[in-house]
Amino acid sequence: MSGRRRHWAAWWLMLATPWLSGVVRADASADDSRAQQQFYGPLRARDLSPFGYLRLDMRPAYSGWMEPGRWAIESELGYQNTWALSDNVRKYLDTYPERRTLTPADVDAIRQLSGESYLVDLELAELDVTLHRQFTQAWGAYLILGGVAYHGGFLDNAIEQFHSAFGLSNHSREAVTRNQINLLLDLKSGQFADVDAAPRSGLLDPTVGIRYSGLRLPGPWSLMLEAAAKVPIAGARDWLSTGRTDIGLQASLMRRGERHAFYTSLALVDYAGAASPFQPSAKVLPTLVVGVDSHLTDRTHAILQFYASPSVYDADQTSLEELRATKYQLTLGVRHHRGPHMVTFAITENLGSFDNTPDIVMQLGWAYRPTH
Repeated sequence: MSGRRRHWAAWWLMLATPWLSGVVRADASADDSRAQQQFYGPLRARDLSPFGYLRLDMRPAYSGWMEPGRWAIESELGYQNTWALSDNVRKYLDTYPERRTLTPADVDAIRQLSGESYLVDLELAELDVTLHRQFTQAWGAYLILGGVAYHGGFLDNAIEQFHSAFGLSNHSREAVTRNQINLLLDLKSGQFADVDAAPRSGLLDPTVGIRYSGLRLPGPWSLMLEAAAKVPIAGARDWLSTGRTDIGLQASLMRRGERHAFYTSLALVDYAGAASPFQPSAKVLPTLVVGVDSHLTDRTHAILQFYASPSVYDADQTSLEELRATKYQLTLGVRHHRGPHMVTFAITENLGSFDNTPDIVMQLGWAYRPTH
């Protein structure tokens, strides 16, 4: 990845520095029972990276307060654009005199290149609906139902123009026809290819989970524990399900203040792998989410959230360091609530590792949670 792209990521981070400095200096001594009504936890969006996408990904904990017997509902629409490729494919595409559609001849030529190769060019949209139910003061449960649509999308042109406007490299995007699905995977000679592929969609595996919040901590601190499972009720399905059950555990620590709240979530997922040679093998995957939530007005919050998780691939699957690199993503969101309704908009950018995560993710959410 070019130094200019890394410079842009650092500049984007610097934009949040004055806001973060104000958060650190702010008074956080408000009454906890009042603060529980003011903060609803970190952004609940999952990782939309196409590599290992079908595994269980623990969402950061829902922190909205509910009375026993109450329920809440959340819906999240996530949309991402990914252009990720190996260096040898990038160099091959740079030989194109003009933009064109990849052909079977191009696939054969790429397979003859020295070393492993891959290209992932797609957009996907995921819609999740989460139902929460509070049984007692300490115990609750949730069910996540979701679906996904893979397609060529519409963001390629906007991303290319954005990169060009800021003097950033497009990494050979200009060589390939826009708004297509193009997949080339080697992964040590598994050799899968699907260029100018047709869109496809379907339902994902549901996730069921339980949460416990009965541990009492001093002052403004609170702790929530969760366990969840991704259940393959329809078996293995290409692009939609690994056909195996994943199990996850998560601990989420939250410190609420009068105008600011801090979140930390650590999750461990026992990923069961998949029968497909292009899916990674079974392993335990940790994930860290750190966030800060700040009141802009009485009804509107800004949230800055950092996500880190190791790659699902290791040296047994690929020798490419870019596919084995840890995923780092930074999300900036705005949340507005009115009565029992809450809407969220957020944008996620990849940091550090650019060839195993989406170029950009947009999230739009709506939630209904009881206020009493």
